[in-house]
Amino acid sequence: MVVITLQRKKCIGCNYCVELAPGQFRMSKKDGKSVLLKAVDKKGFHTLKSSDHGILETSEAAAKACPVNIISVKLK
Repeated sequence: MVVITLQRKKCIGCNYCVELAPGQFRMSKKDGKSVLLKAVDKKGFHTLKSSDHGILETSEAAAKACPVNIISVKLK
C-alpha cells in the first residue's frame, strides 16, 4: 500500500508535484495550490491510500522536489 500525504494549507503553488506526478496531483484553479487527487482530507492533511505501486516512483520524486516539504510518501 502506498500512502501519500499532502499538507495543502502550506502549499506555495510551485507546481513541481504536478510536473513530476501528474497522475496524483493537480493545481487548483481557485487558489493556485496543489490538490492530491482522490484524497481524503482530515484536519488539513490530504491522504491518498493506493494499492498501485506504480505511483510510488513519481510520488517520491514529487515529495523530494517540493521546496516546502509538505508531501510525504510511505509504503505500508
